[in-house]
Amino acid sequence: MRQDIRNPEEKKFEEKVLLIKRVSKKIPGGNYVTFSALVVVGDKKGKVGIGLGRGQEVPPAIQKAITYAKKHLITVPIKNKTIPHEIRLKYKASKILLKPAPEGTGLKVGSVARVLLDLAGVENASGKIIRSRNQIVNTYAIMKALQMFRHI
Repeated sequence: MRQDIRNPEEKKFEEKVLLIKRVSKKIPGGNYVTFSALVVVGDKKGKVGIGLGRGQEVPPAIQKAITYAKKHLITVPIKNKTIPHEIRLKYKASKILLKPAPEGTGLKVGSVARVLLDLAGVENASGKIIRSRNQIVNTYAIMKALQMFRHI
């Protein structure tokens, strides 16, 4: 009976795996292999979160990432199915530019930004990720940019 109370809340989130890395470490007995998973969860109504999980196998790593992402959700202000204003941000090695776009444009952004904005519920936006090709850093940069939007 208790599960029925919690399940409707968990069903409303969509999950997407952005990246799975195989990490190998040299130890005296040979190689120590683990997996790292980067996951985005969102409800397409303004809430989105990211999680990075590590484990001995892929499924536990993904599950840890999903759990972390659901605990650390942020709210993204959406105005007319787009973002409220332009934002420029430098985070570590990446530079982010996000702009609102008119109705019917779609998401004209690259790589991880498209998944993040889609799961947040933004339908029209354009943007650019400059300098960095590291997906993990780019994901955190986009999240920081989404946190900086003013609620209008």
